[in-house]
Amino acid sequence: MEVEVPTQAAGLTEENVVEEPDSRLVAMLRSPSEILFGTGQRGALGRVARRYGSRAFVCADPFLADGSHFKELIEGLREAGLSVVTFTEVVPDLPVDGVAAAVAAARQCGADVVIAIGGGSCIDLAKVTALLLSHGGELEDYYGEFRVPGPVVPIIAVPTTSGTGSEVTPVAVVTDPRRTSKIGISSPYLIPDVAICDPILTLSCPPAVTASSGTDALSHCIEAYTAVRRSSDPSLSASRVFVGRGEITDAFALTGLRHIVAGLQTACIEPSNIPARSRVMLGSLMAGLAFGTAGTAAAHAIQYPLGALTHTPHGVGVGAILPFVMEFNLKQRVPEMAAISRIFGVEAVTETELAAKAPDAVARFLAGIGIPSNLADLGVPEERLDWVAEQSMKATRLVQNNPETLTVMGVRGILQAAMSGPVDGSASLASGITGREL
Repeated sequence: MEVEVPTQAAGLTEENVVEEPDSRLVAMLRSPSEILFGTGQRGALGRVARRYGSRAFVCADPFLADGSHFKELIEGLREAGLSVVTFTEVVPDLPVDGVAAAVAAARQCGADVVIAIGGGSCIDLAKVTALLLSHGGELEDYYGEFRVPGPVVPIIAVPTTSGTGSEVTPVAVVTDPRRTSKIGISSPYLIPDVAICDPILTLSCPPAVTASSGTDALSHCIEAYTAVRRSSDPSLSASRVFVGRGEITDAFALTGLRHIVAGLQTACIEPSNIPARSRVMLGSLMAGLAFGTAGTAAAHAIQYPLGALTHTPHGVGVGAILPFVMEFNLKQRVPEMAAISRIFGVEAVTETELAAKAPDAVARFLAGIGIPSNLADLGVPEERLDWVAEQSMKATRLVQNNPETLTVMGVRGILQAAMSGPVDGSASLASGITGREL
């Protein structure tokens, strides 16, 4: 039966429905076509992979190769009817010189599906291997955004750490010795087709890795949630891989942050605690879904040159600078900072007071898992701060995603505050980093 809807009586005519291009209700999401999460989900790998191909090229972190879980996963692929070639020459931070060997091995076996079993560098290696298998050329041909010309060989990501979110994001990060900092290749075509996230696979992570990677995931949540919010321009998703925050990414970021806060400290203290590991991995997954569309901002822009200078783990560097970036952004994100404070259990009389306590709440939480509270502890020389500030501003995509306008002097102020640290727990909206004398 057809029912006529009386739009005229309700006052809903085409003439009086007004679209507001700057409305807060903007929502976009880039993600895999399928996500499997939960203990035991690793057992689905063979069945899932068989849908995508019959010749699997498996990138794996070298320390996993002799483990029972890895052998179980490879056997599952073979039982599903796939031929399997494994590549375990994965190097942290993915130097570009190490990519060619993987591509050659994948090409030799005629791989029609690429599988990553490992951490962020392993998954990024799988992405760039699939890219070069499909389109050839040199890796530097694809540096930047939207330079991948079309679909790549199917990718299945099986993360064994909880932090980078690479299993659901459109970016692969590599280290090019000809460049000062790490460089990204960003394209929706690099999002894995399937992410299989089994917390059991993270049990082998030592506490230091759990802390660093978990801190990275926490920063993804906060930076995605406090990123710029762009208007609902129909060309937005075609002009930027990372489009800024929206309703969907906000939901993922806040839920992800709740899980990470609930589980990370316990996972570091009790590495075999599966409920804690599960919460951290789920939080990391949601963080990836949030920043894979919204993007990150100043903390990551600053960490790239900091990491090049100090060679500290990525999550440690991001965690050390994040509270100071939050303090810098405070005036632009009062409701959001207040929401972050609530997740950390902070109480205050007013929303403004609650917001002002967010940077300190994050700093205290991270100190509890061994993240340094200042840059001096990372070995950052004060005489290199100007260089770090200048290099940070070259990460244009991240700089443009920050809610407070960034300048070289603004970054220099963040760095100067972070050198002495810890973040000022009594900061107010009237006395943030932006107002400090250098």
